[in-house]
Amino acid sequence: MQNILACIDASSYANSVCDLAAWAAKRLEMPVELLHVVQRKESVTARGDLSGAIGLGAKTDLMEELVRLEETDARLQVERGRALLKAGEARLREGGVTEVRVLHRHGGIVETILEQEADARVVVIGKRGGSHEFATDHIGSKIERVVRASTKPILIANRAAQAPQSVVFAYDASPAADRALERLVNSPLFAAMPVHIVMADSENDAHRQALTAATSQLEAAHAVTATLEKGKAEEVIADIVAKTPGAMLVMGAYGHSRLRTLIVGSTTTAMIRTVHAPVFLVR
Repeated sequence: MQNILACIDASSYANSVCDLAAWAAKRLEMPVELLHVVQRKESVTARGDLSGAIGLGAKTDLMEELVRLEETDARLQVERGRALLKAGEARLREGGVTEVRVLHRHGGIVETILEQEADARVVVIGKRGGSHEFATDHIGSKIERVVRASTKPILIANRAAQAPQSVVFAYDASPAADRALERLVNSPLFAAMPVHIVMADSENDAHRQALTAATSQLEAAHAVTATLEKGKAEEVIADIVAKTPGAMLVMGAYGHSRLRTLIVGSTTTAMIRTVHAPVFLVR
């Protein structure tokens, strides 16, 4: 059975993840799987192994102490996870979700999400994890890894996410953008929402024709506004999102190769970083 997979941690994004998952679950009429992952830790690596510089007896005592500390930390992590999941489930039910399944897992965060997404219609995650939530100049490294590896649409929650009322659609005529266009046209997730389709590129016949063709597909199900404006996508589109009340940004994800990303950066990463609104990514 398909579901909405909502992934939470101890960051301040957890409430927004739950709220957006509840919104998606109600529109798609699906249950929510609420996932929290307790990460594996290497005790010696985490605390720094300086035992080689001391005597054998002291080294043995130190290793025993590290094991005890690791066991204590593991129990604390499990209890914290249970508390997070309990609070998240309560928030989902308050948001109108009647069917919630709680998943408490141990392992790698990225690997666990990819394992659990098999039945997910949408995966909802926070913009940053607990260890980087106040680093406003970048997105969480695990978030980018999930988006690059996942085969599912990813809904990224900003810190103060609200139920989306309209869509800003970043369109560049790429295969990923066309797949996002298909979802906008057909998915009940976006039903009856006004759409502002934006192409951040130079004015020419090819770009205008591509924008017009995409607009015509949307007009059968949405009230549509179209904009073609020259400039950097992360600036042009972010400005339109900021001026659109209740906006959610929809776009194709990571359309360029890894090599190109290393050389010129990624528009997807830049958009996630700069836009203060939920971002729906389609691979």
